[in-house]
Amino acid sequence: MPRLLTSPTRRRFVQGSAAAAIAPFFIGRSARAADSPEFTMKIATAAPPETPWANQMKGLKALMWEGSGKRLKVKPYLGAALGDEQYTVNEVKRGAIQCYGGSVSALSSAVPELACIELPYLFPTEKKADAVIDGALFADLDALLWDRGFKLFFFSENGYRSIGSTFPINSLADLKGRKMRSQESQEHIDTWTAFGASPVPISVTEVLPGLQTGVVDGFDNTPLFAFAASWYQGISHFTLTEHIYQPGIVVLSRKWYETLPPEIQALFTGKLPGPALDADGKAPKGSPDADADGYVSQLELSKAGRRGVRAIKGQLLGNFETAGITVTKLSASEKAGFSSTAMIAHAKFLGRASTEGKALFKKLTDAL
Repeated sequence: MPRLLTSPTRRRFVQGSAAAAIAPFFIGRSARAADSPEFTMKIATAAPPETPWANQMKGLKALMWEGSGKRLKVKPYLGAALGDEQYTVNEVKRGAIQCYGGSVSALSSAVPELACIELPYLFPTEKKADAVIDGALFADLDALLWDRGFKLFFFSENGYRSIGSTFPINSLADLKGRKMRSQESQEHIDTWTAFGASPVPISVTEVLPGLQTGVVDGFDNTPLFAFAASWYQGISHFTLTEHIYQPGIVVLSRKWYETLPPEIQALFTGKLPGPALDADGKAPKGSPDADADGYVSQLELSKAGRRGVRAIKGQLLGNFETAGITVTKLSASEKAGFSSTAMIAHAKFLGRASTEGKALFKKLTDAL
């Protein structure tokens, strides 16, 4: 039987506790509004405000402003302010928006081969995911994205997705026929179908109203996103299936990137000056690490983003208890049932994947 980590003894939730847990981790120097930029980079992201992901996007403002000699201004648009993820991916590809920061899954709407990275029960640990994405796959992904109209900047993370619901989940049987919000990608839809649920693909902004009106009975996402987007308000249970590891990714419009002078392009390929030091000669807490020459690499930006997300993981699970939500940890055998059934989604991906998609999946699984 599953072990209950928390019980719904209280229905009180301290306003702002989630935001307090999600403290800023990427602190930079302030840009001077009076200076007029030569270039502007809009970042479109569905990340809610006051999350590590959102704070990293905002933190880029100072690093890019100073690193470019006050020639490049970064303007993050949070909470899907410029449109949902699939829409903004297409706008970045055509050059109307300069930068996208979000899920790999949404980016796969323009680059279908990427979908293999978010297949269920693929990465056994965060450490393994880091090693494969940063090592074995990075150069291939950089080349693939470039070919499809994007410039890879760096990876971050959303984390392991689990299931929030209005009903208890102890086994796959509990999902049969349930209307579950799905991210708008075929791999996520296939995963829900394999679980026996009825997937309902809707955008991030529609999820909470959908839970409150019965359009959907639940969703899958990380504890971080469930709180930051206020989705927790529509559920009574959270089951730690941890069925999909979801990286975050930041890409540029290739069309826009190619218009930049070489010295500005270099900021996106490992020539980004490190954060300012304080009076004691230390970088702000949570800032990306600079190398011996004082530059920040794409890899260090990835590490900084992941640190911010992982640092608050345990605290967020505690917030479910405060909110009166039951958190359930599946037994090893119950989780194995989810894992073996989810392999159907792997087979479906390979059945429709291009030659490039099959090759990327093979490289990924070989590295694992």
